[in-house]
Parts: sequence; structure tokens; C-alpha cells
Amino acid sequence: MYLRRSPRRLRTGVTLLSLAALLVSGCSAEGSTSSAGSTAVAALAALPRATPSGLSPYYGQKLSWRGCGVTGFECATMKAPLDYAEPGAGDVRLAVARKKATGRGKRLGSLLVNPGGPGGSAVGYLQQYAGIGYPAEIRARYDMVAVDPRGVARSEPVECLDGREMDAYAQTDTTPDGQRETGELVDAYKEFAQGCGAHSPRLLRHVSTVEAARDMDILRAVLGDRKLTYVGASYGTFLGATYAGLFPDRVGRLVLDGAMDPSLPARRLNLDQTAGFETAFQSFAKDCVRQPDCPLGGKGAPPAKVGENLKAFFRKLDAQPIPTGDPDGRKLGEALATTGVIAAMYDESTWAQLREALTSAMKENDGAGLLVLSDSYYERDADGRYANLMAANAAVNCLDLPAAFATPDQVEKALPSFEKASPVFGEGLAWASLNCAYWPVRPTGEPHRIEARGAAPIVVVGTTRDPATPYRWARSLSRQLASARLLTYEGDGHTAYGRGSACIDSTIDTYLLHGTPPAEGKRCT
Repeated sequence: MYLRRSPRRLRTGVTLLSLAALLVSGCSAEGSTSSAGSTAVAALAALPRATPSGLSPYYGQKLSWRGCGVTGFECATMKAPLDYAEPGAGDVRLAVARKKATGRGKRLGSLLVNPGGPGGSAVGYLQQYAGIGYPAEIRARYDMVAVDPRGVARSEPVECLDGREMDAYAQTDTTPDGQRETGELVDAYKEFAQGCGAHSPRLLRHVSTVEAARDMDILRAVLGDRKLTYVGASYGTFLGATYAGLFPDRVGRLVLDGAMDPSLPARRLNLDQTAGFETAFQSFAKDCVRQPDCPLGGKGAPPAKVGENLKAFFRKLDAQPIPTGDPDGRKLGEALATTGVIAAMYDESTWAQLREALTSAMKENDGAGLLVLSDSYYERDADGRYANLMAANAAVNCLDLPAAFATPDQVEKALPSFEKASPVFGEGLAWASLNCAYWPVRPTGEPHRIEARGAAPIVVVGTTRDPATPYRWARSLSRQLASARLLTYEGDGHTAYGRGSACIDSTIDTYLLHGTPPAEGKRCT
């Protein structure tokens, strides 16, 4: 399904998500929590404290730092075992970047950051945002560090389709009408999966979140830190929580912002995220009709009517795509338009851009604005090249959990529940949840709780109207983690830190600088 990732990507002009990711879901804070079902799944077991002898060469390696071509940053390559069960079976090479602490005060160590995805480049996030945009006092006291997880960006990226093939894939109709269109969607998923299997056969079995978390522990040791200090957003919270579960005694100051719930199966995750996007759309709709340029309804129009108007527009595009001026000849059909709208749900600062794009498409027959939003989500550049975001996203998700659906018939039966969760997006998001059914590698993970007993206090952050990581997930994760403190942001958008709330920012900064977690039940606006 759609990605769990930091909205700052869109802010800085880089991007957001995709129609064939995996995860989905999201209900409001008032809905029932998932914690009731959490007791039925096992807890992630901590690894032995002693480092296995076969891993000693990795933990003892020295990084050779060099210039990155980005002022103020250094880069290096770290080795990790391809297969932790057989450390002698080969290596995977991981890209690491850092910006050293700039202040004269006592250095607090390394602060590792991850923006989410899965598939988002942590190195890119560090160089484009965290290393220059985090509070000055944080950057003064910490070496800011990032590692692209295995299979992502600069770390032996998983490859699946070329640019032209990805163009076709992104335009595949995910609201099929009849058997022919259903067959075309299934064929697209199969082609994508087969491409991944053909281009990345060695790595595809070893890009799980557990393996990426173990890589982070090697990096912690190589950097000379006794404990890990970490800020993870969106999927980065799953990665950070997994680290805590595996290495609770090595947890330093962990911030998990826009938290995921590891206890849920893929279908429930997808259903929850579908409801989360509906929650975000309701907020957008209420705001839209208060603006003079809303193309989806006049002043006072109820959100349900705004949604009906958008759905009617999507149906028109399904029957007749409109021009975009794209040099490669792409037109705006329902699939690309839906992705463009969902991309704008991640951050309320993008709502004005969405209104303008919808106005151009609906009233001027010009789909360029929505195509820009969709391309930003897919990380497609002006030359038609795609980052490996979508490939890595599917590779990690399809390995971490069994598929949400195994057949189109299962999707058909589940459509009513998805359409109830979101009348606007439910049908498309249900069909998007089918992508892992055809994956060439069997999953190695299962739903599980993460307790991390014995860990230092961990700050879990949830946003009440988060579209991609619903607030209920933060509540559930905070109840699973033995040492968690839940910090709530009452607002819109995906994640909370660095998005304009002085209360959130100061609370997290105090924790990172002084180790003081927020009070139980702290809420911010």
C-alpha cells in the first residue's frame, strides 16, 4: 500500500509514496485500539548480550571517512553480513554518512536518524534535512549520522523495473472493472515481483527489518557509542522499536515519531491506514470548502459531498485520462490522480497545492499539477528515472509480513470493509494490498509484540489525525514497550517532530539533550 514516511520529503521537493507499497490502515483515536489483539502474538525475543564470534570482524571494523560532495558531511561504507545466520556467506555494503557535532560543549555521541518508508534514504534525509534542519543545540552536541538500510538507495539497492516499466506500473488501474482489468492489475504485480527477483536475487531474502536493526547495532559499535540514540519517523519507528526489542540493554534515547504497531497482520495494517487517509481527507475537505478556490464544493459543503465529488472526478479520469504536458506522453488517469491526492494528505502545508492542482485538472483539463504530486510520491525525476523507493518498500514489506491477500477473490470479499473505512480511497487501497501475493521470496516475519524489557525510557509520538500511521498504532506500541512514554500531538499530518509544534519540539529536544522523557499522558497542539 502506501508508504509510512516523513512528510518533510515532500516539503523539500523530494517526495512521498506509491500504489503498490504494502502497509495500510488508520482509525481515529476514538476507535478501538489494537492492543486487545496484541496478546495473541508472541513478543520479539532479545538477542544474547555477547557478540557471536562470527560477527566480531564486523563489530571491530574501522570506517574510512571521506568527503561526500556535500559541504559539512562525511561518508563511509560499512560491511554487514548478508545472512546473520551464516556470517561467512558474504557481505552487504551499507552507505553511512555523518555530520560531526558543531558545538564546543560536551559531545553526547551519535544521533542516528531514519525517515521511514521502508525505502526512504536515510543518508539523503540527513544531508537534505536532519543534518541542517534539526535544532542547532542538537546538532551542536551530537554527531548526526544516517545509514541507508540494506537494499535502499546507496546500500546495494533492490532493483525491479526500469523507468519506462515503472511509468506503466504507476498508471495501472487499481480500481478494476471486471475480470479483464483485474487480470491486468495482477499481471502488473507479477511483472514487478518478477523484475525484483531477476535483478536482486542475492539480496531479496535479506532485507528484513530485523536484519536492518542488527546492522544498526554494528554501526553503533563502530561509531564507538555504548548505547544507541535514535530518531525514527514512520517506518523508522518500527525499525527503532525492533532494535529496542533485540538489544534492550543498548537502548539510549529513542524517539519513535509516527509509530507503527508491530503486532498487526498486513491486512489489518492496510485497513487501518485506509481509514487514516480518510481521516486526513476529512480534515482536508473541511478546510477546502472554507477556501475560495476549492474545486470540490462550495462553502459549507459536508465532507461526504466533497468526497463524492472527488470520486466522480476519479471516475471521469478512469474513462478518459487528461493531458499533462509530460514530455514522455503520460496522461493523468485515475491511478496517478489518486496517488497525487494521497501524497498531499501527508502534510497540511500541501493542501493549497492540491487545491490548485485539482482546480487545473477539473476545470481546465490540465493534469500537470496532480502529476507533479504523484511523481514526487514515486520519487520520479524529470528525466523519467525512479529512485528505488518503491522496489525497496515492497521488498521489505513483503519479507516482514505474510501478504494481506493471496488472491483477487479475497480482495473482492474485503472490499466492503475497505470502502467503509474510506469511501474515497478504500477500493483502490484494497486492491493495492494484493501486491505481495506474487512476491518471489517467502516472508520471514510474523506479527509480534515488542516489549524491550530493561530498556531505558523510549518516547513514542503519535499524531491524532495522522494519515499513514494512525494514532491508535502509537497508543498500542506505547502499551507494548515496557519503558515507553506516549507523547501526543493533537493535529493533522504525518509525524510531529519539527512540524511547527513548539510543545512537541521542546519536549523531544529536552529528552535528547538531557535524557528527561515527557510526563505520562503529555499532549501537545
